[in-house]
Amino acid sequence: MNKTIALAWRYTPILLLALAWEAITQFGLISEYALPTFTSVLVSFGDLFFEELLPHTAQSVARGFTALVVAIVVGMTAGILMAWYKPIRIVVNPFIQMFYPLPKSALIPLTIMWLGLGDVSKISLIFIGCLLPVVVSAFNAARGVENVLVWSARGLGATEREVLREVVVPAALPEVLNGIRVALALAFILMVTGELIIANNGIGFLINFLGDGGDYKGMFAGVIMITAVGFCADRLYLMGMRRILIWRE
Repeated sequence: MNKTIALAWRYTPILLLALAWEAITQFGLISEYALPTFTSVLVSFGDLFFEELLPHTAQSVARGFTALVVAIVVGMTAGILMAWYKPIRIVVNPFIQMFYPLPKSALIPLTIMWLGLGDVSKISLIFIGCLLPVVVSAFNAARGVENVLVWSARGLGATEREVLREVVVPAALPEVLNGIRVALALAFILMVTGELIIANNGIGFLINFLGDGGDYKGMFAGVIMITAVGFCADRLYLMGMRRILIWRE
């Protein structure tokens, strides 16, 4: 019971935001053409959920998930190897420094030109955006592993591969997981951004299509849909992160 009350209290600001939204539009402080009432958006959400919102969101999430998984595998491997082997760091680090501050949406024209309008271009865009936070977090985490742990493992006869697997990766894991959380948020941002411009399906495409057609209630319903999916994905990731790191407690 206490947990339920605490959970409800934690998300009270969201309820207050919904009430404020409804009140502002009902009292005419903002035109319904600019901001439909919250209740009308909910009605549109229900009408569009199974036929439009759910299929398009599923297509978007499939792209984002594919790109994120590949970025995690490649990013963790590259980051840890950069920290562990200087020749790899010398070769890869300049590219990381060059692309990290680059707005990833600027790559959309290039992905269209090189990879076309299909799923490959959108997955590639998300992959690039998600890769860099994972690489940087893995690199910094692996570089920050205490030397005493490494020396102790080597003193006990561990090989370099065993030191990496048994010492460096577990010690670096908390910071790496934080980097992956950042990448998860970026995956949703780039997923919708890319679909707004270079897609004929997906939730970003649907939001743009409904907005262009003047169905602003449906457009806001699409925004709420992807916001809710992103929120749930982040909460589920945090639950999994706590389980993975339970050994720290």
